[in-house]
Amino acid sequence: MRGLGTTTGGTGHTETGDKDTDRGDRATDEDSEGTGSGRSGPGSGPVRGTLQAAFTAMAVVVALALFASACATGGTGARDEGPAHADLAGGSAVSPSAVASASAVPDRTQAVRLVKADPVVSTEVKRELKPCVSDDYPIDVSYGDLTGGPEDDIVVNVLSCGDGVGVASYVYREQSGAYRNVFKSEEPPVYAEIDRGYLVVTKQVYAKDNGLSNPSSEDVISYQWKSDRFDRKFSTRTDYGSLGGDDSPAPDG
Repeated sequence: MRGLGTTTGGTGHTETGDKDTDRGDRATDEDSEGTGSGRSGPGSGPVRGTLQAAFTAMAVVVALALFASACATGGTGARDEGPAHADLAGGSAVSPSAVASASAVPDRTQAVRLVKADPVVSTEVKRELKPCVSDDYPIDVSYGDLTGGPEDDIVVNVLSCGDGVGVASYVYREQSGAYRNVFKSEEPPVYAEIDRGYLVVTKQVYAKDNGLSNPSSEDVISYQWKSDRFDRKFSTRTDYGSLGGDDSPAPDG
């Protein structure tokens, strides 16, 4: 643009010199300019055409530059979006690792497989562990921290189909990527659960000739994990025969 201004200024200076020389020839000069006499004044046809062509060319160049810039910006935006999704994918690639670790804890179906594949479980329990309805196995599964291991421990209670009586109880601890049996009780009726970090096992005791629905007493035994095994800490017995109170006569006096 500065070059165009210099040319125009020079042409103006020449045009001023012509006015000082002969004002009377103005009409003749203008006629000569109109016929393309070689004068290069700012109003001359060739110069005006050149300037217009230059401005038009510049406008086209600017428009193309803006268009290219807009396209480049749009392209960059699309490409920037890609790595963002890639990072999310990378983040979600870590999630499956955490989710796989969590899903390593067996659900009910996997707990059934765990019991059936366990060499510690008796053949009788494995034989009786069958679905009650469709694929609904009679088991209770609970999770919690009993042994201080890297994963939650698993407590599995195998029940009877008809009355839901506890047939056997097992505790599995994660060790070196696999679950290992660290506790079993196969003397029914029995039921194990987690209570404030203790393994609490409830056993019902039957007197001779008592029916299954009429236990004579109940033992509740609490175990604590210590030195890689469960130690019996304390136990309580509830005698159902004494729940109605002591009927012995009060002492005299």
